[in-house]
Amino acid sequence: MNSKKIVVISLGGSLIVPGAIDVAYLKKLKLFIEKYIKKGWRFIIVTGGGKTSRRYQEAAGKVTKLSDEDLDWLGIHTTKLNAHLLRAIFRKDAHPVLSKNPEIKFFFERPLLIASGWKPGWSTDYVSVKMAETYGVHTVLNLSNIDYVYTSDPKKNNGAKKIKDTTWSAFQNIVGTKWIPGTNLPFDPIASKLAKKLGLDVYIVQGKDLKNIENVLKGKQFKGTHIH
Repeated sequence: MNSKKIVVISLGGSLIVPGAIDVAYLKKLKLFIEKYIKKGWRFIIVTGGGKTSRRYQEAAGKVTKLSDEDLDWLGIHTTKLNAHLLRAIFRKDAHPVLSKNPEIKFFFERPLLIASGWKPGWSTDYVSVKMAETYGVHTVLNLSNIDYVYTSDPKKNNGAKKIKDTTWSAFQNIVGTKWIPGTNLPFDPIASKLAKKLGLDVYIVQGKDLKNIENVLKGKQFKGTHIH
């Protein structure tokens, strides 16, 4: 990858808040990002909601019947909380204002821009793709708690196979075309549709394996799924 260009990172909430906030991981991520910033790289990090989002959605659902819009708003606000957490952690290098709308282009002088969820109907995967469109970025790194995309859910199907390289059309056959709030998919179907239209390269990799992420950035062999 060209280090002079911006890299969009969709940072899964499962990495930030797998149960409690993962402080040890955030420390390592900070050092990793700072290392590449010193080499001239620039990043846009879009934060997911993680366990916090699901806790709020589940709690509200036990009290009353929630609409999809209400579920989405709960998720969006938890992504904002996580985004503020990262902005505080990266205070020296991060633009002081969060991006809450990927269609508004920030001319940020600092090497890092932190973004949150946007509006109902769109996941943070979609926000990441929109950010790529707005800033003219061709590559999105999707960091989550999975190593690969599989042909089906490996927890439910022992015959599920790893996918290392695939097209957007083939990927859409796996995830479908409709967004359901709180759904746990490797990459949101609506985001996939836009990524296909834009011709983006998306890399889905295990977010805790920073050495592996480094291989992606350097254009070396890596563990994960490349969708194009």
